[in-house]
Amino acid sequence: MTAATATRPAPARLPRRTRPFSGARLVRNVLSTIVIVVLLVIEIYPLFWMFINSLKSNFDFLNNPTWHLPTSWEWGNYGAAWQIGSLATTITNSAIATIPSLILIVILGTAAGFALEVMVWKGRNTVLLLILGGIMIPGQMILLPLFTVYYNIGVTGTLIPLIITYTATGLPLTTFMMATYFRAIPREVFEASTIDGASILRSFWSIGFPLIRNAIVTVALVQFFLIWNDLLIAITFADQRPLNTVQAGLLNFSGDYGSKQYGPLLAAVCITVGGILVIYLFLNQRIMKGLTAGTLKG
Repeated sequence: MTAATATRPAPARLPRRTRPFSGARLVRNVLSTIVIVVLLVIEIYPLFWMFINSLKSNFDFLNNPTWHLPTSWEWGNYGAAWQIGSLATTITNSAIATIPSLILIVILGTAAGFALEVMVWKGRNTVLLLILGGIMIPGQMILLPLFTVYYNIGVTGTLIPLIITYTATGLPLTTFMMATYFRAIPREVFEASTIDGASILRSFWSIGFPLIRNAIVTVALVQFFLIWNDLLIAITFADQRPLNTVQAGLLNFSGDYGSKQYGPLLAAVCITVGGILVIYLFLNQRIMKGLTAGTLKG
Protein backbone atom coordinates (compact mmCIF):
# COMPACT_ATOMS: atom_id res chain seq x y z
CA MET A 1 0.00 0.00 0.00
CA THR A 2 1.34 3.37 -0.99
CA ALA A 3 0.82 6.44 1.06
CA ALA A 4 0.34 9.76 -0.62
CA THR A 5 2.72 12.31 0.68
CA ALA A 6 1.42 15.80 0.79
CA THR A 7 3.88 18.53 0.12
CA ARG A 8 3.58 21.71 2.08
CA PRO A 9 3.42 24.78 -0.08
CA ALA A 10 6.35 27.13 0.24
CA PRO A 11 5.57 30.16 2.37
CA ALA A 12 4.84 33.23 0.40
CA ARG A 13 7.75 35.66 0.43
CA LEU A 14 6.73 38.94 1.88
CA PRO A 15 7.59 41.98 -0.15
CA ARG A 16 10.66 43.79 1.09
CA ARG A 17 9.75 46.86 3.03
CA THR A 18 11.61 49.94 2.04
CA ARG A 19 11.82 53.03 4.13
CA PRO A 20 10.03 55.89 2.46
CA PHE A 21 12.21 58.67 1.17
CA SER A 22 12.36 61.49 3.66
CA GLY A 23 13.59 64.97 2.95
CA ALA A 24 14.44 65.47 6.63
CA ARG A 25 16.58 62.32 6.58
CA LEU A 26 18.48 63.58 3.54
CA VAL A 27 19.09 66.92 5.22
CA ARG A 28 20.41 65.19 8.36
CA ASN A 29 22.79 63.05 6.31
CA VAL A 30 24.08 66.04 4.38
CA LEU A 31 24.57 68.10 7.55
CA SER A 32 26.35 65.20 9.28
CA THR A 33 28.68 64.79 6.31
CA ILE A 34 29.45 68.51 6.25
CA VAL A 35 30.21 68.55 9.99
CA ILE A 36 32.53 65.51 9.67
CA VAL A 37 34.36 67.06 6.73
CA VAL A 38 34.78 70.38 8.56
CA LEU A 39 36.13 68.61 11.66
CA LEU A 40 38.57 66.59 9.54
CA VAL A 41 39.81 69.74 7.85
CA ILE A 42 40.24 71.47 11.22
CA GLU A 43 42.21 68.51 12.60
CA ILE A 44 44.26 67.49 9.55
CA TYR A 45 44.97 70.78 7.78
CA PRO A 46 47.31 72.19 10.51
CA LEU A 47 49.40 69.00 10.33
CA PHE A 48 49.48 69.16 6.54
CA TRP A 49 50.38 72.87 6.60
CA MET A 50 53.13 72.27 9.14
CA PHE A 51 54.66 69.45 7.09
CA ILE A 52 54.54 71.38 3.80
CA ASN A 53 56.06 74.50 5.35
CA SER A 54 58.80 72.45 7.00
CA LEU A 55 60.12 71.81 3.48
CA LYS A 56 60.32 75.48 2.49
CA SER A 57 63.37 77.70 2.33
CA ASN A 58 63.58 81.12 3.95
CA PHE A 59 63.15 82.60 0.46
CA ASP A 60 59.70 80.96 0.23
CA PHE A 61 58.67 82.29 3.64
CA LEU A 62 59.73 85.85 2.77
CA ASN A 63 58.42 86.06 -0.79
CA ASN A 64 55.47 83.66 -1.12
CA PRO A 65 52.17 83.28 0.77
CA THR A 66 52.09 80.71 3.57
CA TRP A 67 49.66 78.52 1.61
CA HIS A 68 51.97 78.42 -1.41
CA LEU A 69 53.75 75.13 -2.14
CA PRO A 70 57.55 75.13 -1.82
CA THR A 71 59.45 76.25 -4.90
CA SER A 72 62.16 73.80 -3.88
CA TRP A 73 61.60 70.90 -1.48
CA GLU A 74 64.20 71.40 1.26
CA TRP A 75 64.43 67.94 2.84
CA GLY A 76 67.68 69.07 4.41
CA ASN A 77 65.62 71.11 6.88
CA TYR A 78 65.13 67.95 8.93
CA GLY A 79 68.85 67.35 9.22
CA ALA A 80 69.37 71.00 10.11
CA ALA A 81 66.57 70.80 12.69
CA TRP A 82 68.24 67.79 14.33
CA GLN A 83 71.54 69.66 14.62
CA ILE A 84 70.38 73.23 15.40
CA GLY A 85 67.80 72.13 17.94
CA SER A 86 70.07 69.46 19.44
CA LEU A 87 67.07 67.14 19.27
CA ALA A 88 69.04 64.09 20.39
CA THR A 89 69.91 65.91 23.64
CA THR A 90 66.53 67.57 24.17
CA ILE A 91 64.57 64.36 23.53
CA THR A 92 66.84 62.50 25.96
CA ASN A 93 66.38 65.20 28.61
CA SER A 94 62.61 65.14 28.12
CA ALA A 95 62.59 61.36 28.49
CA ILE A 96 64.71 61.54 31.66
CA ALA A 97 62.33 64.12 33.15
CA THR A 98 59.12 62.46 31.94
CA ILE A 99 59.55 58.73 32.60
CA PRO A 100 60.44 58.90 36.34
CA SER A 101 57.73 61.52 36.85
CA LEU A 102 55.12 59.31 35.19
CA ILE A 103 56.13 56.27 37.23
CA LEU A 104 55.85 58.21 40.50
CA ILE A 105 52.59 59.89 39.46
CA VAL A 106 50.92 56.62 38.47
CA ILE A 107 52.04 54.61 41.50
CA LEU A 108 51.41 57.31 44.12
CA GLY A 109 48.22 58.62 42.48
CA THR A 110 46.72 55.14 42.11
CA ALA A 111 47.59 54.21 45.69
CA ALA A 112 46.12 57.49 46.97
CA GLY A 113 42.93 57.01 44.92
CA PHE A 114 42.58 53.48 46.34
CA ALA A 115 43.10 54.71 49.89
CA LEU A 116 40.60 57.56 49.51
CA GLU A 117 37.84 55.58 47.81
CA VAL A 118 38.14 51.94 48.89
CA MET A 119 39.60 52.13 52.38
CA VAL A 120 37.41 53.48 55.17
CA TRP A 121 39.15 55.80 57.61
CA LYS A 122 38.39 59.01 59.38
CA GLY A 123 39.17 62.23 57.56
CA ARG A 124 39.43 60.82 54.03
CA ASN A 125 36.88 63.30 52.65
CA THR A 126 38.88 66.19 54.10
CA VAL A 127 42.08 64.86 52.52
CA LEU A 128 40.31 64.52 49.17
CA LEU A 129 39.15 68.15 49.38
CA LEU A 130 42.71 69.27 50.13
CA ILE A 131 43.95 67.33 47.11
CA LEU A 132 41.28 68.94 44.94
CA GLY A 133 42.45 72.30 46.27
CA GLY A 134 45.89 71.51 44.88
CA ILE A 135 44.40 71.38 41.37
CA MET A 136 43.17 74.97 41.75
CA ILE A 137 46.59 76.44 42.63
CA PRO A 138 48.14 78.12 39.56
CA GLY A 139 51.53 76.67 38.73
CA GLN A 140 53.01 80.12 38.18
CA MET A 141 52.56 80.94 41.89
CA ILE A 142 54.87 78.17 43.10
CA LEU A 143 57.74 78.50 40.64
CA LEU A 144 59.73 81.20 42.46
CA PRO A 145 59.42 79.58 45.95
CA LEU A 146 60.36 76.22 44.46
CA PHE A 147 63.37 77.70 42.69
CA THR A 148 64.56 79.17 46.00
CA VAL A 149 64.18 75.79 47.70
CA TYR A 150 66.00 73.94 44.92
CA TYR A 151 68.82 76.50 44.95
CA ASN A 152 69.26 76.21 48.73
CA ILE A 153 69.46 72.41 48.65
CA GLY A 154 71.87 72.48 45.70
CA VAL A 155 69.94 70.60 43.00
CA THR A 156 69.83 73.41 40.43
CA GLY A 157 71.70 72.64 37.23
CA THR A 158 70.19 69.13 37.11
CA LEU A 159 66.94 67.58 35.95
CA ILE A 160 65.91 66.66 39.50
CA PRO A 161 63.83 69.85 39.99
CA LEU A 162 61.82 68.97 36.88
CA ILE A 163 61.07 65.46 38.12
CA ILE A 164 60.00 66.70 41.58
CA THR A 165 57.88 69.53 40.20
CA TYR A 166 56.17 67.44 37.53
CA THR A 167 55.37 64.75 40.09
CA ALA A 168 53.96 67.24 42.60
CA THR A 169 51.84 69.10 40.04
CA GLY A 170 50.51 65.91 38.45
CA LEU A 171 49.50 64.07 41.63
CA PRO A 172 46.30 66.01 42.53
CA LEU A 173 44.58 65.43 39.18
CA THR A 174 45.76 61.82 39.00
CA THR A 175 44.55 61.07 42.53
CA PHE A 176 41.12 62.55 41.82
CA MET A 177 40.76 60.61 38.55
CA MET A 178 41.89 57.34 40.14
CA ALA A 179 39.44 57.78 43.01
CA THR A 180 36.69 58.17 40.41
CA TYR A 181 37.72 54.97 38.65
CA PHE A 182 37.88 53.00 41.90
CA ARG A 183 34.39 54.29 42.75
CA ALA A 184 33.05 52.43 39.71
CA ILE A 185 34.32 49.06 41.00
CA PRO A 186 31.75 47.20 43.16
CA ARG A 187 32.74 47.15 46.82
CA GLU A 188 31.84 43.44 46.96
CA VAL A 189 34.97 42.64 44.98
CA PHE A 190 37.27 43.99 47.68
CA GLU A 191 35.07 42.63 50.48
CA ALA A 192 35.33 39.13 48.98
CA SER A 193 39.11 39.41 48.80
CA THR A 194 39.23 40.50 52.44
CA ILE A 195 37.10 37.53 53.47
CA ASP A 196 39.48 35.25 51.60
CA GLY A 197 42.33 36.62 53.71
CA ALA A 198 43.90 39.11 51.33
CA SER A 199 45.59 42.10 52.92
CA ILE A 200 44.96 45.68 51.83
CA LEU A 201 48.20 45.72 49.87
CA ARG A 202 47.33 42.43 48.15
CA SER A 203 43.84 43.70 47.29
CA PHE A 204 45.38 46.81 45.76
CA TRP A 205 48.07 45.15 43.64
CA SER A 206 46.27 41.92 42.67
CA ILE A 207 42.67 43.14 42.31
CA GLY A 208 42.35 46.92 42.12
CA PHE A 209 45.39 47.66 39.95
CA PRO A 210 44.53 45.17 37.14
CA LEU A 211 40.86 46.24 37.04
CA ILE A 212 41.75 49.82 36.16
CA ARG A 213 44.71 49.17 33.86
CA ASN A 214 42.99 50.93 30.94
CA ALA A 215 42.29 53.93 33.17
CA ILE A 216 45.93 53.93 34.24
CA VAL A 217 47.04 54.06 30.60
CA THR A 218 44.66 56.97 29.97
CA VAL A 219 45.81 58.96 32.99
CA ALA A 220 49.46 58.24 32.24
CA LEU A 221 49.04 59.45 28.67
CA VAL A 222 47.29 62.64 29.81
CA GLN A 223 50.13 63.36 32.20
CA PHE A 224 52.66 62.48 29.51
CA PHE A 225 51.21 65.11 27.19
CA LEU A 226 51.19 67.72 29.98
CA ILE A 227 54.81 67.03 30.94
CA TRP A 228 56.21 66.57 27.43
CA ASN A 229 54.61 69.80 26.16
CA ASP A 230 55.54 71.90 29.19
CA LEU A 231 57.65 74.97 28.58
CA LEU A 232 57.27 77.22 31.64
CA ILE A 233 58.64 74.79 34.23
CA ALA A 234 61.36 73.59 31.86
CA ILE A 235 62.80 77.05 31.18
CA THR A 236 62.51 78.00 34.86
CA PHE A 237 64.48 75.11 36.36
CA ALA A 238 66.53 73.88 33.37
CA ASP A 239 67.35 76.94 31.28
CA GLN A 240 70.91 75.84 30.48
CA ARG A 241 71.21 74.50 26.94
CA PRO A 242 72.60 71.07 27.93
CA LEU A 243 69.50 70.62 30.13
CA ASN A 244 66.91 71.86 27.63
CA THR A 245 63.86 69.70 27.06
CA VAL A 246 62.15 69.40 23.67
CA GLN A 247 59.94 72.46 24.07
CA ALA A 248 62.77 74.60 25.43
CA GLY A 249 65.03 73.41 22.61
CA LEU A 250 62.63 74.88 20.04
CA LEU A 251 63.69 78.31 21.29
CA ASN A 252 67.19 77.68 19.93
CA PHE A 253 66.10 78.34 16.35
CA SER A 254 66.35 82.12 16.76
CA GLY A 255 69.25 83.58 14.83
CA ASP A 256 71.03 86.91 15.07
CA TYR A 257 68.83 89.96 15.71
CA GLY A 258 65.80 87.77 16.37
CA SER A 259 65.67 86.16 12.92
CA LYS A 260 63.93 82.80 12.66
CA GLN A 261 64.80 79.73 10.64
CA TYR A 262 61.23 78.73 9.97
CA GLY A 263 61.90 75.67 7.83
CA PRO A 264 64.13 73.84 10.35
CA LEU A 265 61.88 75.06 13.20
CA LEU A 266 58.77 73.52 11.66
CA ALA A 267 60.76 70.39 10.81
CA ALA A 268 61.69 70.04 14.48
CA VAL A 269 58.03 70.48 15.44
CA CYS A 270 57.06 67.77 12.93
CA ILE A 271 59.58 65.38 14.48
CA THR A 272 58.34 65.93 18.02
CA VAL A 273 54.64 65.93 17.11
CA GLY A 274 55.05 62.84 14.94
CA GLY A 275 56.36 60.81 17.86
CA ILE A 276 53.44 61.85 20.05
CA LEU A 277 50.93 60.96 17.32
CA VAL A 278 52.46 57.49 16.96
CA ILE A 279 52.11 56.91 20.71
CA TYR A 280 48.49 58.08 20.66
CA LEU A 281 47.56 55.91 17.67
CA PHE A 282 49.18 52.88 19.29
CA LEU A 283 47.26 53.36 22.57
CA ASN A 284 44.02 54.72 21.09
CA GLN A 285 41.78 51.78 22.02
CA ARG A 286 43.01 51.66 25.60
CA ILE A 287 42.44 55.40 25.92
CA MET A 288 38.83 55.06 24.77
CA LYS A 289 38.23 52.25 27.27
CA GLY A 290 39.88 54.25 30.03
CA LEU A 291 37.77 57.35 29.35
CA THR A 292 34.56 55.34 29.87
CA ALA A 293 35.83 53.15 32.72
CA GLY A 294 34.53 55.42 35.48
CA THR A 295 31.18 56.30 33.94
CA LEU A 296 29.20 53.25 35.06
CA LYS A 297 28.82 51.80 38.52
CA GLY A 298 29.09 48.08 39.10
